Amino acid sequence: MISSIGRFIIGVFSSTGGVVILFLRTLYWVFIGPFQKKPVKLESVFYQMGFTGLRSVLIVFFVAIFTGIVLAMQTAYQLEKMGAVLYVASLVAISLCRELSPVLTALVVAGRVGSAISAELGTMKVTEQIEALEIMAINPVRFLVVPRFLALFFMLPCLTILGNLSGILGGFLVGVGSLNINPYLYLQTSFKYLELKDIYTGLTKSFVFAILIALVACFEGLNTTKGAEGVGRATTRTVVISFILIILADCVLTSIFYFSNM
Repeated sequence: MISSIGRFIIGVFSSTGGVVILFLRTLYWVFIGPFQKKPVKLESVFYQMGFTGLRSVLIVFFVAIFTGIVLAMQTAYQLEKMGAVLYVASLVAISLCRELSPVLTALVVAGRVGSAISAELGTMKVTEQIEALEIMAINPVRFLVVPRFLALFFMLPCLTILGNLSGILGGFLVGVGSLNINPYLYLQTSFKYLELKDIYTGLTKSFVFAILIALVACFEGLNTTKGAEGVGRATTRTVVISFILIILADCVLTSIFYFSNM
């Protein structure tokens, strides 16, 4: 048991160090690479942005709008007892922008995009395509990791904004259609108590989540071993670790924003 715990702790520290090193190498190619006349190809970045963002729009939209609908129905049940059913609008908007939309969008993207990145890079690793790139003097981090990192970094906040609007739309449908709130009054109440701080808090979280998803997925993919079985294991690890890190980072960031406002 002691040796198993020791191996687990060593593995955690080893993986953490590997992810940090990958992050530093990625930053090097993002900021220093262009000055060495080795910039990342924009075509690759745009392709990954399409895969990461455009192909995730539909699932993010449905997840967010149904979350807004459920949140509005659940809160209306309690607020109606206090005669404050109108404040369902502001509660839905603030909850989505601060917390629910960034976290749910990140979880959706981690499950869809993170697993795909890990499987793709893992397949390239076990079929020795990455070694072929190194033989041709092509740096795998610059060629494979950086485009996916930049795509996630820019597209996840955009998807979060889409989630905010979709969730507010879901609450609007419930408020107007079921609670008989005036549409203009609902929208006015939604944005009356929604501050700019609530929006950039959620967007800040989405940037951090994007970095975590990209680094974990690429690290697991580049360190895949043992053939097809290893690809499946790397994909599973990517999803599980990304989910845990997203929740952990959300807790830490929420604490920072909370205590900074006290």
